[in-house]
Amino acid sequence: MVDIRQDDPRSPHVAALLAAHLAEQRGAVPEGFSFALGADALAAADVTFFTAWIDGTLAGFGALRQLDARHGEVKSMRSAMPGHGIGAALLGRIVAEARARGYDRLSLETGVTASYRPAVALYERAGFVDAEPFADYEASPHNRFMTLAL
Repeated sequence: MVDIRQDDPRSPHVAALLAAHLAEQRGAVPEGFSFALGADALAAADVTFFTAWIDGTLAGFGALRQLDARHGEVKSMRSAMPGHGIGAALLGRIVAEARARGYDRLSLETGVTASYRPAVALYERAGFVDAEPFADYEASPHNRFMTLAL
């Protein structure tokens, strides 16, 4: 069973997985088109950071960023154990938190290369659909935008 906890992205137990996530994101898209957040940005007041655990082992993380009183953004989804339902559990927790806050919608930015296909499939299964860029994002051939009405 996956245990989802609200956590601090600056915690030592998160550092290695977050570093791997950031390195992978930088390598997946051209410079200037990766919007993954580092530990300090994930610890900002407008971000709620979650970790996923299986049998006491860190299995992934994800975050919810408040864009305004009715709109949230899914940020920095990462699974250390693909195929164990980590992404679905984290996304479910983020969606539940957004609903509890009374958000009307959740949006996200993701990549378009083959490495992002599993994430896009997860978002589609959860009901996310393609959308226009939101917040400060701009359309590009390297990014895809999705949204979920809550």
